[in-house]
Amino acid sequence: MNLTRHTDYALRVLMYLGSQPERLATISEIAEAYAVSRNHLMKVVHELGRAGLVRTVRGHGGGIELGRDPVEINVGVVVRLMEGNLDIIDCAKPGCPIVAACGLRGVLDEARDAFLAVLDSYSLQDLIQSRRTRLKSLLRIDTPAG
Repeated sequence: MNLTRHTDYALRVLMYLGSQPERLATISEIAEAYAVSRNHLMKVVHELGRAGLVRTVRGHGGGIELGRDPVEINVGVVVRLMEGNLDIIDCAKPGCPIVAACGLRGVLDEARDAFLAVLDSYSLQDLIQSRRTRLKSLLRIDTPAG
């Protein structure tokens, strides 16, 4: 199974914000930290905001922050939100002569469900807990003094 870049970026944004809850971040600084497209991140952040996973603060000194406590942000829910269709195989495509008797679809659906069950067992907190200091260092996040 291969997740889209959109989902990858969404999880990265959430980890970035969760690693430094004491301050607002900007899309530009997150894009720079991960060396990814700012425009693509804007779309991702917009979708995360609509879902209540991030909160935006407008105006001078504004930015983005987590919209919920990291323990309340479920990784499986984020993946489902960002991916939309998680079908591994498209049996609706014409031309497959065995679709009426094929057992592959059921097996692949079972595998997808197992994959999602593992993701459902983790929260954002699980991804960042005990790693905040290292994440901040790797992402060059400066914590304000005081």
